[in-house]
Amino acid sequence: MEEMDFDLKSIQEVRNLARQGKEAANQMVDFTSEQIDKILCNMVKAASENAVLLAKMAVEETGFGKVEDKTYKNHMASKILYESIKDMKTIGLIHENTVDKVMDFAEPVGLIMGIIPSTNPTSTVIYKSMIAIKSRNAIVFSPHPSAAKCTLKAATLMKEAAIAAGAPEGVIGCISMPTMDATNALMGSNEVNMIIATGGPAMVKAAYSAGKPALGVGAGNCPAYIEKTAIVKQAVSNIIASKTFDNGTICASEQSVIVEGCNRESIIAEFKNQGGYFMSPEETSKVCALLFKNGHTMNAKFVGRSAQVIAAAAGFAIPEGTKVLLGEQQGVGNDYPLSYEKLTTVLAFYTVKDWHEACELSIKLLQNGIGHSMSLHTEDRDIVMKFARKPASRIMVNRIMKFP
Repeated sequence: MEEMDFDLKSIQEVRNLARQGKEAANQMVDFTSEQIDKILCNMVKAASENAVLLAKMAVEETGFGKVEDKTYKNHMASKILYESIKDMKTIGLIHENTVDKVMDFAEPVGLIMGIIPSTNPTSTVIYKSMIAIKSRNAIVFSPHPSAAKCTLKAATLMKEAAIAAGAPEGVIGCISMPTMDATNALMGSNEVNMIIATGGPAMVKAAYSAGKPALGVGAGNCPAYIEKTAIVKQAVSNIIASKTFDNGTICASEQSVIVEGCNRESIIAEFKNQGGYFMSPEETSKVCALLFKNGHTMNAKFVGRSAQVIAAAAGFAIPEGTKVLLGEQQGVGNDYPLSYEKLTTVLAFYTVKDWHEACELSIKLLQNGIGHSMSLHTEDRDIVMKFARKPASRIMVNRIMKFP
């Protein structure tokens, strides 16, 4: 009975938030660029002042990642994002083709629903709040139940900052009693005009099936191919920096390393030199048993955990200073669990004969995170061109990871 009461209260809360959000969206329609910029600047100020607090809350509540990295993500989602979009035209006539007599006008969609993941529960709120306001929309958030407190705190800070700078009441809302019924009710609400979903495949699929415009970001499975002409030391450094950032909770971080037989030994040596630990087949099996349940569904207990935590739980010792665990795999699919997304400090390791095999393997791996990302390390422009048609939204070449 108590559970039923909670569900009913959560649905009623959704109805109130949707109604208030729609009213706020209607008021935002006639806001000027100057009004919007004033609101955004105050939101950036609030996010900056509370970046560390929100990061600490997220790590304490979820157990995922690192405070210093989540702090930087909060900074990226506010100040760095603002610098990127501040001069972007989002009001009125934004482009006119006088030859073809075509004009592009920017108009708000109304009320947006933002679905928030447990892996990035505060930075995603800040980011979605900023882009919603920039385009004169209101937004209501549906948090992941395991990150409800920090998500609500982030949304409240953004709401208060926006209202203090002139935004209408209800412009940013957040479900405080998250349930599946509440999330579904918000998705199906007549007031919601668009959904921006960040989360697992099931949640993203539900958003796309809600009968209204939706943008979704689900699982990634980024392969990193170190081609024979690559600068090995830099390639390994880049991969480790990316994979250890917030302990691998970003879906665009590398999941598999692909090397050629001719550079295999030098790459293994460099990984070991920079903090990589190559697991034995027995150790790899133990880690796979920990990381996955029900096939290749990631065990939340080991999301965003350090290599030390994972190795200790699996029952084997690793050298002090180890940053990532690597397990050799011979194929892709259910018999090779590490071929799937691992939002933690574990990498699959593959050896191929040449770039042709690397190409085929990359495509197979990308099918488990289709439309997402791939990284390529090479000094050969022809190889870059050969990989340009892979089924990934972005292919990063020799990307150097820099964090403050």
